[in-house]
Amino acid sequence: MTEEEDRLRRWRLVLGGEAADGTGARLEGDDLVRDRALGDLYDAEQRPRRGGLGASAPSVARWLGDIRSHFPSRVVQVMQADAMDRLGLKGLLAEPEMLAAVQPDIGLVTTLMGLRGAIPESSKEAARQVVRAVTDELEARLAQALVQAVSGALDRSRRTTRPRAADIDWPRTIAANLRHYQPEHGTVVPERLVGHARRRGQVERHLILCIDQSGSMASSIVWSAVFGSVLASLRSVRTSLVVFDTEVVDLTEELDDPVDVLFGIQLGGGTDINRALAYCQELIEEPEETVLVLLSDLLEGGIAEEMLRRARQVHDSGAVMVALLALSDDGAPYYDADHARALAELGVPAFACTPDVFPDLMAAAIQRRDLGEWAAEHDIVTAGPTEER
Repeated sequence: MTEEEDRLRRWRLVLGGEAADGTGARLEGDDLVRDRALGDLYDAEQRPRRGGLGASAPSVARWLGDIRSHFPSRVVQVMQADAMDRLGLKGLLAEPEMLAAVQPDIGLVTTLMGLRGAIPESSKEAARQVVRAVTDELEARLAQALVQAVSGALDRSRRTTRPRAADIDWPRTIAANLRHYQPEHGTVVPERLVGHARRRGQVERHLILCIDQSGSMASSIVWSAVFGSVLASLRSVRTSLVVFDTEVVDLTEELDDPVDVLFGIQLGGGTDINRALAYCQELIEEPEETVLVLLSDLLEGGIAEEMLRRARQVHDSGAVMVALLALSDDGAPYYDADHARALAELGVPAFACTPDVFPDLMAAAIQRRDLGEWAAEHDIVTAGPTEER
């Protein structure tokens, strides 16, 4: 780009669309995101081409993620302060009564997560109650399914063909030996016993949730916090929760309370998946007993080749690794298709997942089933070398 082209580009960003029609400057890539973020904040009242963010909490969360990813921190502070008045967020945060009156939902939670640093002291408890109402509802919806799926998968993994008498699973033993039915005796002669090995009374699996803090992943983060909290309550499972942007933060100690997890997350910022995977590798002590879930849109801002190299190392070590492009009910996510296909070629399946099927996914991973086949059984489209978009 020439010096003149760069000058026109900067004027185009400063003036906005209509005011800059005569520049001839075209915006691409990150500049388009910057222009949209500036327009949503400063053009909504003056120009009909912009709709602003209105009262849409998910839009506010995405906007907060965009500005943190594409502007210096001092500029972000100014834009957030302006958003308090222009986007109607100041009244929401300043009045505990207003927070208590709104309908709690995931969209509002993601907004509060993004604005946690700007919430007045007088409203913090009300904000936490809003978040708790949502996490309690989500936990009630799927906690039992997750516990049953994971516990059942561990039980099935403990099955043995040499059980003690008290541990024989008679229905499964009979089913496995029906061909040995003796009609003259009216009974089955079991050639092979099926039963459960004795419970170890210790941790049997290590589940690592590695979560991208990008603004686009906001609703997925809410679900991850809830699921992580449920998993942490299981004695036979060790759960680690790692969140990242360009830095890596281990929130495992906060897993007792998903509200603490969510208020410990900073939406937006850059993305360094390679660095996050490097940290997770250090957590893996017994690869054969480890499941690593990378929740990310795979828009790597670090060294992509290193990210893929580390993913290969995790897979080759014997650990189960899956890349979840989204964990939400929001529909098809946006993600880096090239990186998703590259991971699939390494043996790391990449696909989006709804909260309702996540428990079954974890059960399949614990049993070390082929997750590509599992996805196909659930009509989930996975990234692959021959995928067309």
